[in-house]
Amino acid sequence: MSKKDKDSKVEDPQVEDQTTTTAEAEADAPKELRSPEEQLQDQLVAEKDKFMRLFAEFENYKKRTTKERIELFKTAGQDVMVSMLPILDDFERGLMHIEDDKEAEELRKGVLLIYNKLVNTLEQKGLSKIDIKQGDTFNADEHEAITQIPAPNEDLKGKIIDVVERGYKLGDKVIRFPKVVIGQ
Repeated sequence: MSKKDKDSKVEDPQVEDQTTTTAEAEADAPKELRSPEEQLQDQLVAEKDKFMRLFAEFENYKKRTTKERIELFKTAGQDVMVSMLPILDDFERGLMHIEDDKEAEELRKGVLLIYNKLVNTLEQKGLSKIDIKQGDTFNADEHEAITQIPAPNEDLKGKIIDVVERGYKLGDKVIRFPKVVIGQ
């Protein structure tokens, strides 16, 4: 290779850069040659596009905040409900022990009346029990297994033997999964 060939190869990228620069200048030139009305029309189209995008973004923001607000109202009392669940459990345990005592019939009626009033009030606020019984099939997505024991018979293998704690929902959201014992 001669020195001239090397110099021409070095100059080739510069020539390409100059051609792209002139092509860009030519593309901009017709905009400058256009009438002021056409330029204003292009600006109007660009501003309309910006406005429509901003408007769509704002509409999405309104929908999202409305949805979040509705969700917040649905579960606003979740902390209160969760703190009330141990009280419900204590009432249920107390009612089971009072039923054994025949002399405390009037006491049982009073406690049962208070318990029912509490349950009805919480149900009005959206709390509901998750219904499960002995013999239901265990599902890890819906139940919390606290232990496994040998099944009393073959039919109860992999099924719920006992419910230790009830589960509760607030609206559609599970706030406490039922704690169960399953057969092995």
